[in-house]
Amino acid sequence: MHSVRHDLIAEFDTAKDAAVSALQSGELVVLPTDTVYGIAADAFSPQAVERLLAAKGRTRAMPPPVLIYDTSVLDALVVDIPNWARTMFDELWPGALTVICRAQQSLTWDLGDTRGTIAVRVPAHAQVLELLKATGPLAVSSANLTGQSAATTIDEAETMLGESVSVYLDGGPAGAGVASTILDMTSIVPRVVRLGGVSLEELHRFNNTIEMSAG
Repeated sequence: MHSVRHDLIAEFDTAKDAAVSALQSGELVVLPTDTVYGIAADAFSPQAVERLLAAKGRTRAMPPPVLIYDTSVLDALVVDIPNWARTMFDELWPGALTVICRAQQSLTWDLGDTRGTIAVRVPAHAQVLELLKATGPLAVSSANLTGQSAATTIDEAETMLGESVSVYLDGGPAGAGVASTILDMTSIVPRVVRLGGVSLEELHRFNNTIEMSAG
């Protein structure tokens, strides 16, 4: 068994190496993003993702989205990206837009009950992008217990998640404090399933058939 560094709370740059090591060991890390604080796990480790869901009190029915450092990673993860969406990514990423796409069949991840889809985002946070370059794609969900408000400070995250997390990266108050917009691109008509940092009007610049989900 590897040793777990429970509750290491430190400035992002000071603890970045410890965070990379923890993630590579299948442990959990809390980090600031451009929206809210996130709880991160190695997307390639089913055990780490299971630990993330357990820490939040979530079931496999609510799989976490994945953060990547650049759109160049996208084609290794997903299929069937229309041209309008590539234009949208070029303009809105890094940024507060999460897209649900069909996963590459060769992708052997287990993020939960995804039904062959994956939710992906490139965050607009320079330190997190550097971390993602070192770790590869990370499963990242908002740093909170399910049903509670997403943490916007390291203290809020630590209060809720405690010793389930090995390393807390303190980046000060989180960016916008508003979660990302989630756009489902897996059906003929793309649908916004959560409105957040990017408006429907902004999305319509790239595809005016995008609808709000009825759910």
